[in-house]
Amino acid sequence: MRAIRLIAENLRKLFAASPPSDPSLRMHSANITRGTILASSLEVADTGPARNKGLLNRDGLAPGEGLWIVPCQSVHTFFMRFPIDLVYIDGRKRVRKVRSAIGPGRISFCLTAQSVIELPAGTIQRTQTRRGDSLVIEAIESSESVV
Repeated sequence: MRAIRLIAENLRKLFAASPPSDPSLRMHSANITRGTILASSLEVADTGPARNKGLLNRDGLAPGEGLWIVPCQSVHTFFMRFPIDLVYIDGRKRVRKVRSAIGPGRISFCLTAQSVIELPAGTIQRTQTRRGDSLVIEAIESSESVV
């Protein structure tokens, strides 16, 4: 058990040093089928280092936050500290698969997905997001406030 904790700590230190692809870029995502907001502040992980880091070295996601990993067909939650919801989407932003409250130490995948949105646990249930729903993901204008 001590060895696993040491590996986890070393990974957190390694990924903490990885620069984000564009730390100022924020998006928002809405489920246009259900008329709900998935994330009002969505970070983008679109480089190798940013995708590898994912949500490691964080204690959680606040309501309205999320991480859009592009491209991505699989997610692991090894060494994470909190559960997350996963929304796998294809290139047309159609939901291919959802997974709720995935805890630490798990693996999930969807081979038909082009990307995945990682959200706070409970978001899928709150927004009633389902397979087949259509999403929109857009950049937040710099004058818009981020909640």
